[in-house]
Amino acid sequence: MSEKTKFDTIVIGAGMSGGWAAKEFCDKGFKTLLLERGRDVQHIKDYPTAMTTPWEFEHRGKTSYKDKTDNPVINRCYNYNETSEHFFVKDTDHPYIQDKPFDWIRGYQVGGKSLMWARQVQRWSDYDFNGPKRDNFAVDWPIRYKDIEDWYTKVEQFIGVSGNRDGLDALPDGDFLKAWDLNCIETYFQDIIKKNYSDRHLIYARCAHLTETKDIHLEQGRGLCQNRNLCERGCPYGGYFNANTTLIPWAKKTGNLTLRPHSVVHSIIYDEQQKKAVGVNVIDAQTKEKLEYFAEVIFVNAATLNTNLILLNSTSKRFPNGLGNDNGLLGKYIGFHNYKAFVNAFSNKATDKKMISTRPTSTYIPRFRNLYKQDTDFLRGYAVAFYTERKKKINTTGFGSTLLNNLMETGHQYLPWKVGAGMMGETIPKEENQVTLDSYKTDDWGIPLLHISVGYDENDRKMVADFHQEFSRMFKEAGFTDIETINTDRNPGLDIHEMGGVRMGNDPRTSLVNKWNQLHLCKNVFITDGACMTSFATQNPSLTFMALTARAANYAMEQIQKGTLL
Repeated sequence: MSEKTKFDTIVIGAGMSGGWAAKEFCDKGFKTLLLERGRDVQHIKDYPTAMTTPWEFEHRGKTSYKDKTDNPVINRCYNYNETSEHFFVKDTDHPYIQDKPFDWIRGYQVGGKSLMWARQVQRWSDYDFNGPKRDNFAVDWPIRYKDIEDWYTKVEQFIGVSGNRDGLDALPDGDFLKAWDLNCIETYFQDIIKKNYSDRHLIYARCAHLTETKDIHLEQGRGLCQNRNLCERGCPYGGYFNANTTLIPWAKKTGNLTLRPHSVVHSIIYDEQQKKAVGVNVIDAQTKEKLEYFAEVIFVNAATLNTNLILLNSTSKRFPNGLGNDNGLLGKYIGFHNYKAFVNAFSNKATDKKMISTRPTSTYIPRFRNLYKQDTDFLRGYAVAFYTERKKKINTTGFGSTLLNNLMETGHQYLPWKVGAGMMGETIPKEENQVTLDSYKTDDWGIPLLHISVGYDENDRKMVADFHQEFSRMFKEAGFTDIETINTDRNPGLDIHEMGGVRMGNDPRTSLVNKWNQLHLCKNVFITDGACMTSFATQNPSLTFMALTARAANYAMEQIQKGTLL
């Protein structure tokens, strides 16, 4: 072991949760190695399409027929196109095995998926943390809202979150920057809901965008969001939060960070004599060289499914079935969010109004089903994103002067307002929803291919039916017309919210990590990305991942300084 391979801490994965771990450790003087299996992506420098105009793209921003044929999974992602394809993992480059249909969307680069995420950030409430105990659908969470409340605030203040203080117990308020205004159709529907329901609320959807800059954001070198809605290309203004703009440069400035891209983590090294993890096995992605790095504490933030893969692949005499996996539950109870249902309609309101600009966020209706009591025949509930748009009526038929006249005649005419509701349903953790390693097939770096066996169930189907029924009625009450219910039956995974497999809990017999995100059976290894989630709520999960990471990192440092980590 040389000084070049020894660190105070190792963080696996340079996305938003790994970035938070690195920032916290570096801020406190810990020499930290941040490993990323993909390439380096530096803010501004590596956003090649950020300022490119539509006519400069070969396919006008669309993906080619060949790309769609070669990479069907990634082409189903809402954010994947010719303008953003450089941030996404291609199907052909990193195969996996679908025991059930599952669209695994990945971003292998420094910054991870924080470069292409939807930037929605909502806190969990105690209704979410208490859910498993109350409804008996999973093991009890070892934490409650009060345990993470201050960490939510810490994260929000650093990343910048635009929102309103709505005063809802199901969706706690945070430390917000000012919100954009709602448009006329949103405020109309908000009033209709308020008139007809006491338990349903339409609010501004909180988002990780700078609508104003505080000193901390200026120190990060960030500017205001420009409402360009080109976020998936990377934002040269730093208007939305990603790890590349904030966390990683912040950690670098301390002088305590060593960032190593192109580093595929094979496994965690467990020392039988010391009875703890001592380092990681790494394969250089470009040269295939095998390397070892060592540290007193290891944070695994490779994103949910790859975190499960690394732990399953970390076998030893003590842990033949994967690190910390005495109970055989590692890789099981995987969950996701059910995004497959929509309700669309048209509105004849505000015909004298038009959309002159767009916000980078929708409006949001927090969960109202089974919140205070069990009031349906399915468990848990769903949140809803509410969208509006009004497009120009443009006649592009004809050629020459005919085309010109058609364009001129319709250039100032608008179609009716279109409205839409998209469901975000909580799935229930099930043992049969799991990932495993293939016994024979490996990728180009010798890592076993991942089997994914994750699917919908009857609870999900009942939830979709309820959403369709409730929002069809609510749209009818609002006077919306041509109401259409849609079930896309899209594969799990396209929500990009996979969670679980290394779940938190108090009992080592039924969980893998404790209330501080430590593996029960290997206390110097922490899991703080989506893999640690015991249940899945209805909120977008990224804010919770970051808050859990900041909390766990500070706990780990306290224990190291006290000499009581193990």
